[in-house]
Amino acid sequence: MSSRPPSASTPSPRTDAYLHELRGEFPGLRIIQKQDHAWSQRIDKVLRALTLGGQSAYVSTYTTVLGRTIYLPVSWDTRSDESRYITLRHEAVHLRQFRRYGVFGMTLIYGLPILPVGLSVGRAWIEWRAYQETLRAYADVYGPQAAADPTLHAYIILQFTGPAYVFMWPFPRMLQRLIDREVQAIEARHAATRP
Repeated sequence: MSSRPPSASTPSPRTDAYLHELRGEFPGLRIIQKQDHAWSQRIDKVLRALTLGGQSAYVSTYTTVLGRTIYLPVSWDTRSDESRYITLRHEAVHLRQFRRYGVFGMTLIYGLPILPVGLSVGRAWIEWRAYQETLRAYADVYGPQAAADPTLHAYIILQFTGPAYVFMWPFPRMLQRLIDREVQAIEARHAATRP
């Protein structure tokens, strides 16, 4: 298992500053590369089996939080500073959720209600909170119009309805309404802060 920091292959001033903040908020924060982590490799195999190969990017693409550890995917080193920062904003929500509910509580919320596959209310709720932050981070980095991008919305909806999180939520229209409501709140916040 490796705890080496993210690669410096892409300059990351925004990411580095945010990681510094996170380390202040979460003493003992660890950053692990998934490709060097045996449990991540095992989880990848289980997810591939559960989704009949649909989720085949757990190690290569998806960043994960367990407790106070952020597990980085293989693709992390090739991402832009902005992409890394937005992802860390999302993952910080999960760090705070683990702090609030503990590992046992998060396991119960994430894994059980109502069905682990197809209708996972707990998992969808946890992930929605993090994807709200993703929308806010997009707006902070690229402007509020970025949070309103239909391509971003389609990506988020696919995360909920597709194999990425084991088909956790089957209601795309409901998700679009939640996204639209969050975008309106983001636009209102940005309008209020304009000089």
